Amino acid sequence: MTIQEQNAIPIPQVEARVPVPAQNLRVPGPTTVPEQIQAAQAAPMINHRGPEFSAIAKRVTARLQYFYQTESLVMTYPASGTGGQECAIVNLFSPGDHVVSITIGSFGDRLAKIAVAYGLQVTRIEFPWGQAADPAAVEARLSELAPYRGVLITHNETSTGVTNDIRTLATLVRNLSPDALIVVDAVSSLSCIPLDMDSWDLDVVFTGSQKGWMSPPGIMMIAASPRAWEANKTARLPRFYFDWEMTRKMLAAKWQHPSTPAVSIFYALDVALDMMLEEGREAIFERHAQAGSYVRERAKGMGLQLLADHPNASNTVTAIKTPDGIDTKALLKQLREQDHVVFAGGQGPLEGKIFRVGHLGYFTLSELEQAMDALEKRLREAGFQG
Repeated sequence: MTIQEQNAIPIPQVEARVPVPAQNLRVPGPTTVPEQIQAAQAAPMINHRGPEFSAIAKRVTARLQYFYQTESLVMTYPASGTGGQECAIVNLFSPGDHVVSITIGSFGDRLAKIAVAYGLQVTRIEFPWGQAADPAAVEARLSELAPYRGVLITHNETSTGVTNDIRTLATLVRNLSPDALIVVDAVSSLSCIPLDMDSWDLDVVFTGSQKGWMSPPGIMMIAASPRAWEANKTARLPRFYFDWEMTRKMLAAKWQHPSTPAVSIFYALDVALDMMLEEGREAIFERHAQAGSYVRERAKGMGLQLLADHPNASNTVTAIKTPDGIDTKALLKQLREQDHVVFAGGQGPLEGKIFRVGHLGYFTLSELEQAMDALEKRLREAGFQG
C-alpha cells in the first residue's frame, strides 16, 4: 500500500466515550471490584523485571497457595479461565491420550472441546444441564471404559448454577484409576466455596481473577500436584506461552514471569488477598452460602422455578427459569437500563430460557436484596403473578 493510498483511508467515526454507569453487577463474572482494589490499579507502572514486582509475585503466590490449600506452586498467567483449560491440557497430555470429560454444562463442554482440538481421545460422561454429576453413574461408567490418562471435571458450572461434589468424584476416580490425572476447573468456585487441593488429591486446579477474587479479568491461576509435574515431563502436546516448566523456573529464580505479567491486575489481586485474609476463609464460605440460600429462597418466594433446585445448587450463581410469556432479553434489558441491575442470560440450549444471578466475590446482602426487589417489580409489571 502506498503512502497516498494510506492517506485515502478516512479517520474512523466512532461513538463518543461515555462514563460507565453505576450498576448492581449481578453476573457470574466479571464481578464487582471494591473501590480500594480499583484504586490500587492506579499505582505507577513498574519494571516487571525489577524487585518491586518480584515482591508482589511472591506475596500473591504464597496467599494463593493458602486459598488453594496446597503446597504446590500456584502459577499465574495473563489469561482468562479458558486459558486455564488450555494450559492444563497442553501441559499434561500427548496426542492420542484417552481422557474422560464429566460434563454438566457449557464450561465442561468447552474443556472437552479443547481436549479434542489438541488431538486427545475424549470420552464424555454427560448429565442434563441443571443436574450435578451423579457419583454412582460416573463410577459405573468409568468402570466400563478403556484405560484413561485423565479425568476432566468442572467444580462449579457457571452456565447452570450447579456445583459438583468434587471430593466424592475425585475419590472414586482415584479408587478406580490411581494414576489418572484429575483436572478441575474451579474458575467460579475457588475462594468462594470449599476446595482443598492437596487433601482431596486433585492434580490440576485453575481459576481466574475476575470471579471470587474481587479483581478485574486478566490473571489465570493454576496449580499442579507432584503427579501432574511428573506427567508434564513426558507430555508432548505443543506449548510455549503456557509452558509450566518455563514458568516454574522463572518464579523459582526471580519471582518473575517468562512473559509480561498483568502488572496492574497484580496490584489489584495483592490488595484483594489482603481483604480476603482479613475476612477469613471460612467466613467467606459462609457469606457465599448465605447468599446462595437467600437468592434461591427469594426466587422461589416469587413463584419462580430454579434450574437447580437440589442440594448441589451453587452458592456463587443461581440459574432461574424465565416464566412463560416473559421475554428474557427484554426483561434483562429493562432491568439494566431502568434499574441498573445486570443479570446474565442463558447459554447454549438455555439461551432465552433462563437468566442467572451472580453472587460471588465482593457483594453485600443489600445489593442482592435490591437486585431481587427490582426483578420482582419488573415481573409483576409484566403480568407474572407467580
